[in-house]
Amino acid sequence: MDTLDILRQLAIIIIAAKVFGLLARKCKAPQVAGEIIAGLLIGPSLFNLVSSSDFLAGMAEIGVIILMFTAGLETNISDLKKTGAKATIIACTGVFVPLIFGALLYMCFYGFSAIGSESFYKAIFIGTILTATSVSITVQTLREMGKLSGELGQTIMSAAIIDDVIGIIVLTVVIGFKKPDSDVPSVLLRTVAFFVLAVILGIVIYKLFKWYDNRHPHTRRIPILGIALAFALSYVADKYFGVADITGAYVAGVILCSLRDSDYITQKMDTNSYIIFGPVFFCSIGLQTNIRTLDTTILWFSLAFVAVGLLSKIIGCGLTARLLGYKGRNALKVGCGMMTRGEVALIVAQRGLKVGMLEPAYFTAVILLIIVSSILTPLLLKALYAKDTIEDSSSLRSSE
Repeated sequence: MDTLDILRQLAIIIIAAKVFGLLARKCKAPQVAGEIIAGLLIGPSLFNLVSSSDFLAGMAEIGVIILMFTAGLETNISDLKKTGAKATIIACTGVFVPLIFGALLYMCFYGFSAIGSESFYKAIFIGTILTATSVSITVQTLREMGKLSGELGQTIMSAAIIDDVIGIIVLTVVIGFKKPDSDVPSVLLRTVAFFVLAVILGIVIYKLFKWYDNRHPHTRRIPILGIALAFALSYVADKYFGVADITGAYVAGVILCSLRDSDYITQKMDTNSYIIFGPVFFCSIGLQTNIRTLDTTILWFSLAFVAVGLLSKIIGCGLTARLLGYKGRNALKVGCGMMTRGEVALIVAQRGLKVGMLEPAYFTAVILLIIVSSILTPLLLKALYAKDTIEDSSSLRSSE
């Protein structure tokens, strides 16, 4: 792809994303839903004005890293401590239930097989794809509504982060079934080592940033150093520890969230994300699929895959949240907030293709789940929070 073509495609993406983002807001829907739809329309599914490329994939990856770094900056440490135990339990069931449901779905379509057979491994891998949770879209939706910093928002975000870590561990173990020479214990050890290192280095890095922030308050050097830290931790997490890069970015934000100028860093990150990196990331979800190529032989499986993918997260996470004390609609918010899939599901699916545990035909089902969940999750969350607002207004009028 030459430079002129890159400029043309970026112009189309930004204009389409903003137009449909504004239309979504006019329709009382989250802006991210409009941006995802824009990607579908300008991609191969309809007008084919923009095609996926390594450059756009890189831009999208930067976008999600900035988004997760910003989410970390907005984290309330005290709230995180309060929700840590609950988030871990929710994340565990958010992995276990979809894993079982996904495996059973494959077996219902293609027959139950003996443990250790090729078909059994494929069934388990289908379940593994469903374990992934994409926190980025949920985070952006909660941020738009001003609900990210509350206890419920922190629980959802923490559970999604932990969910991804557990999902990566599960992926490693499942691939170990296919490749007995895989060093599963080593991968588990590296994952634990990353978080131990993050805590130790985090204390040191925070003190250095605090000292620098006191000497040079409210200067652009702080956001520049902050984003450099986010990129560095993202690289280290993925390259040396096998942990998703977005987890490293989130950790970088958490390290700096208690700085006096954390809000100033967030403001600068929002500018970059809103203008270019955010639209490219959310549009890229729509660009990665072509609805025209849907094979009718796998269409029914794809539809069932989407339904099971959505319901398994709502059931697993929502019911667990209810048991942990979240009442009615709040438990449903947790379930809906955890059901979106994105880049992690794609990574898992691509790894499956590489090692021969997933056939190319099933990739369409994965893309369809990502698109449906990415659009449906923000709409459901907005509707659930809107009901709270209506009830609060009714209660206020009654008291008057």
